[in-house]
Amino acid sequence: MKRPAVFFDRDGVLNEDDRYAFDPDKIRWVGGAQQAVKAVNDAGYLAFVVTNQSGIARGFYEECHVRNLHEWMSNELAVLGAHIDAFEFCPHHPDGAIERYRFLCSCRKPQPGMIRALLERYAVDVDASFLIGDKQSDLAAAKAAGIAAYLFDGSNLHTFITPLLTDRFHPPDPSLSYRGRAGTED
Repeated sequence: MKRPAVFFDRDGVLNEDDRYAFDPDKIRWVGGAQQAVKAVNDAGYLAFVVTNQSGIARGFYEECHVRNLHEWMSNELAVLGAHIDAFEFCPHHPDGAIERYRFLCSCRKPQPGMIRALLERYAVDVDASFLIGDKQSDLAAAKAAGIAAYLFDGSNLHTFITPLLTDRFHPPDPSLSYRGRAGTED
């Protein structure tokens, strides 16, 4: 049976965007982020993270650091009884310092590759799913994948997402998408 999904951007939506975040000791959750993930879980949605991580291509940290951070985030969420069903990250950037990551790929937002990979692996009700991002590239990736998207305004994420989860059998109206600040591209 297909389930709706919420696709979260990571930096700027779940955690504060401190540029090239990879150290759990320096991560600051966005207000209401952990409660938002719990609300998504409780509403029966799949919870996914799709995040550009050009710091890998730039040589600031390695893929293992991103995986460790995601494991730490999962453990933090578990304390509240919340979980992320899958994390996807793109380590590529066309200006990267590390040659093996230096190219323009189909997974780097605004391309929809990360979202499409999750749609292939999970039984997702696309019409009832949506993405929450803080950059226009997030919204463009969602649109290219055929899902609704909302621009997070940096407020409390739980307060922001609650009205979007009120009726899981009717997709969010894209005409109601929130307008907020647009962050820098990673």
